[in-house]
Amino acid sequence: MTFKSPIWYPIAVGLSVLNLVAAGFAGGQGEPLHASIHVAVGLAFGLWAQRLRLAPRGGELEAGLEALEFEVSKMRQELSETQERLDFAERLLAQPPEQRRVDPQR
Repeated sequence: MTFKSPIWYPIAVGLSVLNLVAAGFAGGQGEPLHASIHVAVGLAFGLWAQRLRLAPRGGELEAGLEALEFEVSKMRQELSETQERLDFAERLLAQPPEQRRVDPQR
């Protein structure tokens, strides 16, 4: 399951803060194991929130993909033209020297 909705970032941040506050209450009551579990879960949610924030959005990814497709099509066209020119040059060089002259009377 992918989390693409923009609502997941604030949820992850809220859960991280909630667990860190709960760790403070659990530590204040003298329950170190309970507090350490809340700290670990809070850090996990914090890392998840950071990953959600740094992940590229779908629109940005599609725009980048379209730009790459345009560049590839442009490069294919240029390569095709280059191959045509190379074929022409090879045909020209394959001809005997007498036929290559444009005006033999000069």
